[in-house]
Amino acid sequence: MTTRDRINEYFNGRQFVMLCALALVVVTWASFSAGKIGGEQAVGHGFLFSLDAPAFTHAGLSAVLQVLCVLVIGLVLMAAGKLFSFVRSVTNLYVSSFFLLQLANPLTGFNAGTLLCLVVALSLLPLFFSYQDHHAQRSIFLIFAIAATGSLFHYAFLLLMVVMLLGFAYMRSLNFKGLLAALLGVVTPFWIVLGLGLARPADFCLPQLSLPQLALPDLPASLHLALAVATGVLGIVLVAHNLVRLLSYRLQTRVYNAFFVLTLLLTLLAMIIDCGDLTVFLPLLNLTVAVQIAHAYTLSSFKYRYLLIFLLIAGCLGFAVGNLLT
Repeated sequence: MTTRDRINEYFNGRQFVMLCALALVVVTWASFSAGKIGGEQAVGHGFLFSLDAPAFTHAGLSAVLQVLCVLVIGLVLMAAGKLFSFVRSVTNLYVSSFFLLQLANPLTGFNAGTLLCLVVALSLLPLFFSYQDHHAQRSIFLIFAIAATGSLFHYAFLLLMVVMLLGFAYMRSLNFKGLLAALLGVVTPFWIVLGLGLARPADFCLPQLSLPQLALPDLPASLHLALAVATGVLGIVLVAHNLVRLLSYRLQTRVYNAFFVLTLLLTLLAMIIDCGDLTVFLPLLNLTVAVQIAHAYTLSSFKYRYLLIFLLIAGCLGFAVGNLLT
């Protein structure tokens, strides 16, 4: 085995996953030490409630929960990859890439975006298992009930409803009973909260979107915007690069990967519509782009493709250092 093959094998292996996980922990600790995690940046609002619990506003707790949540997402992704083989080659690069993309913005502690990404990752299992299953109403109800509950606290979970509705439809498991299950799942949390008197109809608040502004933001916000744009452009380029090869996969694998592409595009659309919540949607964008990175790397026949991973590492660490120094 040549040195080039050893490097490629290393990037596909679990040792690189562990190294990226360690880097994520170190960068998050550095951000916490610099006093840049927690506070008002993590607070959000939903239809009836606000996210202002200590888990989101306390710096130390927010940092710990952020790292644990991201690591759990990585483990769930690894399990989903083993179960459904949405990346045909044997690789864990989609987990490593997700950790790298996450550490690129160390200023974001535990927030609604991390929760949203975790719910989407966990939903992959019942969603993919429901492929061509016309009796998946329980899974549909559960996922939509969770999404509706999340929307009570942050509007970002509306994206989950759209993604999952289209996802179940594309899995060919959404029929009339499935639509009824989705509707009941959406209504149930509101019914419980209002019925128990935990909130009143007068507390209902519509989303307040932050549309793109022509004025230049301050430096930290500019870095967040640059990171979101760079990640989005990378995702679109990789989708275009991978598309022809993905179309050659068998139908079931194509459907799985179509869900990741659909989620990527809808997340970008959500970031454009509500650019004030860029950091909320960024973890989900990172997840979908990480899958595309794994496809591009394993599908490529370029001998020195490992140099592209070195560029990814350098770019992510560069953004991390830039965010910490501003």
